[in-house]
Amino acid sequence: NLKRPESAARRVPRPMTWQAETRGVIVRVTPHYLAGQSQPDEHRFVWAYAIEIVNGTADIIQLLARHWIITDALGRVEEVEGPGVVGETPVLAPGDAYSYASGCPLTTSSGTMRGVYRMITDGAERFDVEIPEFSLDVPDARRTVN
Repeated sequence: NLKRPESAARRVPRPMTWQAETRGVIVRVTPHYLAGQSQPDEHRFVWAYAIEIVNGTADIIQLLARHWIITDALGRVEEVEGPGVVGETPVLAPGDAYSYASGCPLTTSSGTMRGVYRMITDGAERFDVEIPEFSLDVPDARRTVN
């Protein structure tokens, strides 16, 4: 008789990482639900997300701005635009990676985020890099198709 190890019953699912590539620039996003900062009884659900941007191009690039589209489970949309990320406008040489973390509150237990980073090359060419759409879901909650 095979017994399932005791630790397997308490295994926490690994967070999902979402990825997109635009013109050789890779963006990876890993969201995490923050139960300790959320107050479901007050319709406040908070997520953190880690972002990694990898410059797979032959150019030096700089992140100038961001544009987020945040949609909750009821279809309400909020757009957020601004310079840089977390107060920085990072410059990435070919092969460099830049990582940061941020967060997002919602009034529903699920939603999605997506967007673009506005970039510029050292040759002054401007282009947008896709931030992949990713799902924000409270673990063990009833799933909604987002």
